[in-house]
Amino acid sequence: MTDRVRVLLADDEHLIRGALAALLALEDDLTVVAEAASGPEALAMAAAHRPDVAVLDLQMPGLDGLEVASELRHRLPDCRVMIVTGHGRPGYLKRALEVGVRGFLPKTVSASDLAGIIRTVRAGGRYVDPELAAEAISAGDSPLTPRETDVLELAADGSSIAEIADRASLSQGTVRNYLSSAAGKLGAENRHAAVRIAREHGWL
Repeated sequence: MTDRVRVLLADDEHLIRGALAALLALEDDLTVVAEAASGPEALAMAAAHRPDVAVLDLQMPGLDGLEVASELRHRLPDCRVMIVTGHGRPGYLKRALEVGVRGFLPKTVSASDLAGIIRTVRAGGRYVDPELAAEAISAGDSPLTPRETDVLELAADGSSIAEIADRASLSQGTVRNYLSSAAGKLGAENRHAAVRIAREHGWL
């Protein structure tokens, strides 16, 4: 067939990636031209094979699906990007749409539905799982300011106040104020809980 859709699959779980590739191979008009197990590998495979549609896992080593999507938007603007995730948190959907992702769906989607969505996205359409969309609308936007988000992100790896202050070029007192403000807005008892809550909502 002349109109076969060339697909890149990127997922660090080999079993899931292999199963998806096998199921999509049963479709007459779809061809899996490359597979990747990490974000950097996905970018390399996309550059080498120039797929029509890239189906990316949200959480991958090296670069996550959103970072890969952002890069592909600039490097291969004709490649449509879909995110398939087991972590359908509201903030992720908003960020995905901001970087040009055309499809956002849970890993619970059936193979036949996935194939149909790939076709829709390739044709220029968009698909967002209705349940994930409803969750995103009900959750609303992040209550954190950009600076609070930056400082909380720096705190996520367990860095000390002094380390965060050094990396953010802020005073330790200012860092404490930002972390305290972020924790208060998120209803968290400390910065570690604030990080967890923000991540659960996809705001980090």
